[in-house]
Amino acid sequence: MRFTVAILVTILGYTWFLEPHGVRVGGPAVMVVAITVLKGLRSGVWGLSPKALLPAVRAAALFTAAAVSVVLAVGLVLGTLHHQGASLRDLAFLIPWGTAQQWVLQTLVLPEARDLTSRKRSIIVAAALFAVVHAPNPLLMTMTFAGALGWCAIYARHPNILPLGVSQAIATIALLYSFDANLTGHLRIGQAYLRVTR
Repeated sequence: MRFTVAILVTILGYTWFLEPHGVRVGGPAVMVVAITVLKGLRSGVWGLSPKALLPAVRAAALFTAAAVSVVLAVGLVLGTLHHQGASLRDLAFLIPWGTAQQWVLQTLVLPEARDLTSRKRSIIVAAALFAVVHAPNPLLMTMTFAGALGWCAIYARHPNILPLGVSQAIATIALLYSFDANLTGHLRIGQAYLRVTR
């Protein structure tokens, strides 16, 4: 799992040590992209199987509809459901952001987890690692673990990241509508989360 370890060190190193000292995200982001591209060049896997696109769209749509329904229902029960004012501009940012995360998760982390264990267990391992990156934000860790279980299961059958990126974007919007900033921690992770929750 050397590529996965490199990704984890880069992301956690940034969120816990570099970001608090004012280091911009550009350098670590380039490093994550470079590591993922290197893995793709070695494996030939880019997560864009044309044959898998339509089945992945169907599976992701069902998963997203169920996940969003649960998240909105929890927000309703907690009394935190509110109008967020999310717009197409938010989706225009969140879709590429979610797709980039899915690219790393599905084409690098999941295959390396599969090299260590069974197909089913690799989905759990990959989801757990995806959640760890979102530490110490408990809501994000919970949601990213649950989401990654579904996204990795879909990708394992239908290897196309594009519908998964859209699914992650829509789930993020639902999260923002369902919970206030006190619960979401402003979607911050690492030291940034600790700063906003003081």
